Order: sequence, then C-alpha cells, then structure tokens
Amino acid sequence: MIGQMLEGRYRIDAPIARGGMSMVFRGVDTRLDRPVAIKVMDPKFAADPQFLTRFELEARAVAKLKHPSLVAVYDQGLDGDHPFLVMELVEGGTLRELLRERGPMPPHAVRAVAEPVLAAIGVAHAAGLVHRDIKPENVLISDSGEVKIADFGLVRAVAAANITSDSVILGTAAYLSPEQVTSGSADARSDVYSAGVLIFEMLTGRTPFTGDTSISVALQRVEKDVPSPSRFIAGVPPEIDELVAHATAREPGHRYANATEMAGELRRIAHELRLPDYRVPAPQDSAEHLSARYQVATPAAAPARRQHTPPAGATDLTTRLPAEAPAPPPHQHTRVMTAAREIPPNFAPPPAPAGVPPGRQDYRSERSENGKSRRTVMVWLGVVITLALLLGIGGWWLGMGRYEAVPSIAGLDTQRAVAAIEAAGFQAETKQKASDIIPVGNVVGTDPPAGSKLTKGSTVAVLVSNGKPRVPEVAAGADVNTVNQAIKDAGLTPVDAGEVGSAAAKGTVAKVDPAPGTILPAGAKVKVFRSKGSLPVKLPDLSGKSETDARAVLEKAGLTVGGIRNEFHPKIKSGEVISTDPAAGSTVESGSAVTLILNNGIEVPNVLGNTVAVARAKLEALGLQVTVRQLASNDGSLVISQSTGVGNNLESGATITLVAIP
Repeated sequence: MIGQMLEGRYRIDAPIARGGMSMVFRGVDTRLDRPVAIKVMDPKFAADPQFLTRFELEARAVAKLKHPSLVAVYDQGLDGDHPFLVMELVEGGTLRELLRERGPMPPHAVRAVAEPVLAAIGVAHAAGLVHRDIKPENVLISDSGEVKIADFGLVRAVAAANITSDSVILGTAAYLSPEQVTSGSADARSDVYSAGVLIFEMLTGRTPFTGDTSISVALQRVEKDVPSPSRFIAGVPPEIDELVAHATAREPGHRYANATEMAGELRRIAHELRLPDYRVPAPQDSAEHLSARYQVATPAAAPARRQHTPPAGATDLTTRLPAEAPAPPPHQHTRVMTAAREIPPNFAPPPAPAGVPPGRQDYRSERSENGKSRRTVMVWLGVVITLALLLGIGGWWLGMGRYEAVPSIAGLDTQRAVAAIEAAGFQAETKQKASDIIPVGNVVGTDPPAGSKLTKGSTVAVLVSNGKPRVPEVAAGADVNTVNQAIKDAGLTPVDAGEVGSAAAKGTVAKVDPAPGTILPAGAKVKVFRSKGSLPVKLPDLSGKSETDARAVLEKAGLTVGGIRNEFHPKIKSGEVISTDPAAGSTVESGSAVTLILNNGIEVPNVLGNTVAVARAKLEALGLQVTVRQLASNDGSLVISQSTGVGNNLESGATITLVAIP
C-alpha cells in the first residue's frame, strides 16, 4: 500500500507496525499537509456492516475525548477493501520498544509512564468508554517525553463483527482480566486490571503469567493471583506491590473502581515515597524512527518511485536506479610485450608458397587472408550487436516501455485530474463513485488506482464522488443480475436473500432490503429477494393499526401498499387504519396492491381553562368550527365547558360549542 492515497486525501508513506487485525502506516494528510498515523484494518472487515457501524461509532466517541495523553483521532473511513483510522502521529516509539532497549524500569520511571496513561484512561472511563486492550504496544512515548495511550474502541468494534468467532479471545492474552477470559465482558475495572499487569511488566521486564498458548496464559489469571513484583526484582517498595495487588484482584469488586481512582492512589504513593520527577526517554531504534527515513515521491514528481534513505552505516536494501549512469571507460586493447629469444639451431622456416623463390617469404597473401578474416568477424560482430540491440529494445518495449504508471490525482478537481491522466498518455473518462467522506463532485481517485501499470493509450476512469452510498431504485420484475450490478456500482454489496411471493415474474427481483434510497456505509450489504410468483394470501385485519405497522404487516404477507384513502370514523383514533380495500379476510394474490383507509378525524384537544381567544385559535387551526355561549362577548372569558369530550373524534369542519364565563 506504500504510496497509495486513501479516499483521495491520505497518502501512505511507510509502515510502522503490524498487528493481527491491522497495520499502522506513517502518512500525510495531503489536504492539510499534516503528518499522520494511519491504521488500516484487515480487508476481511470491509464487507461487515456491523463492524463498519461500530468502527464509525467508536471513532466518533474517541474523537470527542480531550486529554494530552490520548492519541487524537482525526478521521475514519473506508477505501475499497480497507477500513482505516487516521490518528495523531506520535514521533517516538512504543513502551514495548523502550523495554526491549533498556529492560526493567525503576519505580520513579514507572510512575512517569503509568500516571499519564491512567489519567487519560480515566477521562475515557468518565465518558463511558473502555479501552479493553492496554499493553506496552499501545503506550506511545514521544521524542519530547510525552506519554500517550492509543487504540481506544478498536477491540469493541472487532467484537461487533460477524466474522469474529465466539471462541476468539479479543485483546492481548497477557493483559486480559479474568472476566474478559471467562465471559468476554469488560468495564472500567477490566482496564484497571490490565494497567496493573502493565506496571508489573515495567517493573520486572516480564508478564506475570507465561505459557505455550494464548489460551493457557489467559486461563492462568482465572485461577491465580498476580504475584508481587518484588518477588522477581529487588528494590520495589511494598506500596507499589500493594498497588499492583489491588489493581489485579481477581474479583472486579475488589479493584479500583476506575483508572482515575488508581491514578490518585499512584500519586499518593509517589508523594509518600518522594519519587523524583522523571522525563521518559523515547526508544532510539523505534519503528516510527525507521519509517521517517522513507521518502515517497510527491504526485507532482516525474518518477513515481519510492526512495528510501538508510541511516548512516546501514545497508540500503532498496534498489535505486541512478538518474544518469556514468559512461564506461573506453575499451583498452591488451598490448603484449614479448622478450627477444635466441632462435634454436634446429629451427626451419616454413616452406615458401609455389612461385616464391627460396629464402624469401611473401606475406602479402597472409595479410590479405588476415584482412578478410578480420572483416568477416567485424561484420558478424556488427550483426550480432545490432540483433542484440533490436531484441533488447523490443523486449524493453514489450515488457516495460509501452507501460506507464497511472498518476496520482489526489487533491485535484475533475478538470485538472482529467488533464493529468491525458498528460500521462492515457484516455480519460469520468465515472461516479459513492464515498462516505469525499464531498459530492470532488475526485475520489482513479480506476485502476494510482501506481497501476497500464499500456499507453488505455482508458483510465476518474472517479468523482456522488455522495454517500445509496440503495439504487429497483423496480419489481427487474433482472437479478442487472440489479446486483447496480448495487455494486452504488458502492454496496448485493446479497441473495432467497425467494418470496410476489406479483413479479418468477425468478426476477421482488424487492430489496433496505429500501431504495436508503443511505448506508460503503460496502454495506443489500438483500435482494427473488420472486417465486404469485401465491394466494388472506388479507389480514389492519383496523386500529398505525400506517407504519399496517405497511409492515402487508409486506410480511407479501403484499404492497397501493395507496392511501382518508375517511372519518368516530371510534378509531385519528391517523389509524379504519379498513382496507379489498376488505379484511379477502383472498388476494401475493404481490397485490392494497389500499389503506385511514381515519382523518380530528382528535379534540382539552381547551378548558383557556381564554376564548386561545381556545378558538387552537380549534380552528385543527379545522373545526367554534361557537361560544357566554353572557357577554369577551375573548378574555375563560372556557368552563366544551361540547365534545377530550380525545373524541370530530369530522373536519364540524362545530364544537364552548361555554365561557364571565
């Protein structure tokens, strides 16, 4: 994914960390020119609407939290098959990397890490949020000494996914509380337990329980108490042992109620022990520091190629082609120098050719033969070199030369994006694409995506946002494949929901759920019901039901609402169903349209105690006629009686009589 643009805004520059369900990248918000950390979830979550909904809700909830030790959440979204979260980039490293570099930490250093972490988690607890996955990998330490906690809410979002098996332990086994292992439930006290285990590891350099599998590690905490850190390393005060024991009690009711209470106790202990203030150092050889050494070419740069500058003394594992290779040195023929030697006595010169006098050797013919031989060699050498060049150029053209990378058009408007595609040697066309984030009319990206290699002259689609995904309009009787494609084009996922009775022809589309026009997250599922033809249906009695309930009953029976008709009924509440057309009990074909007859009566309000003027205004606004019986015409008189009781129905235009005094 290096170099890709998410939602046309966030450029991925370099990897930082990989987890079981996600990967964290260093990136840039190209709209604000701000460095960010981008957590990209596994593509398997993209098609799960429950996960996407929970993912969005948790991101919104965490984004509202304000604390200097909470990693800020800037944005969330879904790009293709990649749900992602955009967060503050903490330049430094993780507590895990610091422990690997420096080993166990003294109590004053532990306090410098744990106190801001607990304070931040306490803010989340006050807002009703639980972290569920406190561990050294999620504690970040900046180069300036700031300590921050990350990844609020992701475990809960994953737990909501349909693809998560009930047997999967969500969270890191070494830090789970006993109740998370046994029942999967978690509250603020579960985070307190994990924080206690975190403090234990900072003090000792190890976790309290070990085993061959995650399950065995998790189950140990159900049966055993966390041991005191002082059993494994000298110099831990008894007060710190007691803090860890209180936080990691197996019974949740015996722990600190929340992180704020635990932070207060840690501050009290630090004051009592006179622990010095301490600035936590960031790990030097961290993944974040390594990621900063990568450089990604900007979209405006001509070569769409990543470059990586290794640290001094390190081996550069990337392959970089020099912009201009140095010319090779001119070919040097080997010059052979032979020392003079005495001619042996028995040496005899070769016989002269016919016609040549003895004692005289004629070298003209030899030179002629040698010249011809050299010319022949040179000719063949030229042929071979020419063929090699032709083959090389042809191979380069077939393999690389006729291909070009699709340019990045992030941040451009439609006109400039089309121009950039055409300037790269492609044909450009515009297509609509739904987007949860990109405003309507703005460029989402390209199809194929930026960086893809295509033959020059190929067509590249500039994808323009048409707003959030919306279920397309679907008519009963439409072709199933056509409807499925329309749903895919809308950025949603069609799902075969089986057959239902319908007036539509058998095998065609009967209906979709959610209904057409419904706005959904990108990639959400839309059920497509196929028609199994008309079936006889007995029309149910809907009298006294609201319009919404009546529609639901009819849809469940395989019928549709064909229209609404209003009539007056004195006994049924206004707006409720009086009857249907056809009448209840009639046998109709599935898929038939039924007319709902609703009561348009006016429910009489209580106007007793109001002035005549106020009472008249209320009743006339409802469409009733008003007469007033009083000794003298006075709009300020108080109403003491009304001819129709409160809650009864009157037909529109009916007259109600009021009695007022004085």
